[in-house]
Amino acid sequence: MALTLTDIQAPIADELTHFHKYFRSAMKSRVMLLDKIMQYLVKRKGKEMRPMFVLLSANLCGGITAPTYRGAALVELLHTATLVHDDVVDDSEERRGFFSINALWKNKIAVLVGDFLLSRGLLMSLEHDDFQLLKIVSNAVKLMSEGELLQIEKARKLNIDEPVYFEIIRQKTASLIASCTECGAASATDDKAVIEKMRLFGEKVGIAFQIRDDLFDYGTQDVGKPLGIDIKEKKMTLPLIHTLNKSSWGERRKVINIIRNHNTDKKKVDWVIDFVKRNGGIEYSENVMQEYIREAKAILSEFPESESRKSMFDLIEYTVARQK
Repeated sequence: MALTLTDIQAPIADELTHFHKYFRSAMKSRVMLLDKIMQYLVKRKGKEMRPMFVLLSANLCGGITAPTYRGAALVELLHTATLVHDDVVDDSEERRGFFSINALWKNKIAVLVGDFLLSRGLLMSLEHDDFQLLKIVSNAVKLMSEGELLQIEKARKLNIDEPVYFEIIRQKTASLIASCTECGAASATDDKAVIEKMRLFGEKVGIAFQIRDDLFDYGTQDVGKPLGIDIKEKKMTLPLIHTLNKSSWGERRKVINIIRNHNTDKKKVDWVIDFVKRNGGIEYSENVMQEYIREAKAILSEFPESESRKSMFDLIEYTVARQK
């Protein structure tokens, strides 16, 4: 029987409850409109995998402390701020099945809400002198922004090779999970080697997470996501990059032409998806993903056996086996 998030959360169930209270308190505002929007954001929070990574990492490295809760809240505040701003940039009306902030309250308010969340996280860290945690998470936000901009820059020319692809996802996706595991470790120990080990662990899990996301675009699992979304958005993902690298000049030219000029033509997008499947792009990407998982598990195996370590192993599996 497949493990549920509730099973995985068992060693930190009480701590997660405490985190919920702390996080709700951190988002309060005396401005009625802002407080109403904060309540809306709290209610639509997702699976809370980021706080789980923070709390479990702390347990692995010595135990959960007061800074651990602040680190988890800081990650959530700054990440939520980036999501609110992303929805404005992308003109998205939904996130996780709920209306986005900009859909309900328009762009100006959404931008200000994102600014509030960002400043709240910064102030919370400064109030408690959590300079190391602030440095870790601020660096992650910087990398996420750079990764997005690098992807936009490369999408214009469609000239992404594997090294560039991995640099994009290391910055754009993996940096956030790495900040969670690094914050958890830094809140529990001063051992720089252990902290770096947990950062690297999170980075590898994050890269595997993104490759799994790439594979959803090709219908590798029935997740209810329309096929070819990445192709329509001119995103060069690992299955496609690998397939193009082993294709003839003519095949490559045809695929690039479809992505550049016919990315809204369903039949042509479906042809690209089938082309990638027929030429081993899916199998290759799954093998690369599994290698990153093996490397992450090897790092985790260096820590003593515990319920938290078992839950972290299970969380890795849940992360890459998720149905979106």
